[in-house]
Amino acid sequence: MTTADPAQPLSVAARPELTDGRRIAVLLSHGFTGSPASMTPWGRELAARGYAVEVPLLPGHGTRWEDLNSYRWDDWYGALDEVYGRLAAEHDAVVVGGLSMGGALALRLAAEHAEGEDRVAGVVLVNPAVSTRRLDVKLLPVLKRVVPSFPAIAGDIKKPGVLEYGYDRTPLKAIHSLISAWPGLVAQLPRITAPLLYFRSTVDHVVDDSSEPIITGKVSSRDVVVRRLPQSYHVATLDHDAPQIAEESACFVARVTGQPART
Repeated sequence: MTTADPAQPLSVAARPELTDGRRIAVLLSHGFTGSPASMTPWGRELAARGYAVEVPLLPGHGTRWEDLNSYRWDDWYGALDEVYGRLAAEHDAVVVGGLSMGGALALRLAAEHAEGEDRVAGVVLVNPAVSTRRLDVKLLPVLKRVVPSFPAIAGDIKKPGVLEYGYDRTPLKAIHSLISAWPGLVAQLPRITAPLLYFRSTVDHVVDDSSEPIITGKVSSRDVVVRRLPQSYHVATLDHDAPQIAEESACFVARVTGQPART
């Protein structure tokens, strides 16, 4: 089922006639305080190649920013893992991808499903976050008890007139849960063996450059490709370099799932 509302989930069925008779799926996750709107254009490009595409709405998103303070890292991962389980059961291979926090969630999926019949076939990351140099993060345990939110982090897009449909505030209890989960995720990175395609904006006002060396240095993947996005800010999936993300990720999905690349 598909929807015209860009802030709602996207779900497109596989078209095996376009993928040599195999059913291939791609699971994409939006970021913290964002919405499926940030991933839907990318998802539709992949769906046009015959891949099943799922872009879920993570718990606490798509309503009011206050609602997000009632959810935690395990809630977001649990919701995504449930979708992944269904896709893995119904398809021959599944590639996972995500933006920002969505990238961190995709990495955990790849770590938790690194072996067996339901293993992740490939990982595509866009400006993922597993670390930060911001000093005020150390104050979050106290700040979250005093103030409910900070100014928004959504909408960091260079291209004029583009909306992410994200929240206009950043809930502190929720973001503290996200940041608290990073050390455990970093410890899991060596379990990841799936091929990795990593997109990184040269200018990003949300996620600093500390995450890239951690991720690329700790995963056990022998197939790691890093691509720079010179004309995009944080939400690169909606920015000037979005066509590059769509084209290169489509070729990556084809390659890691044994499909002939199509244009």
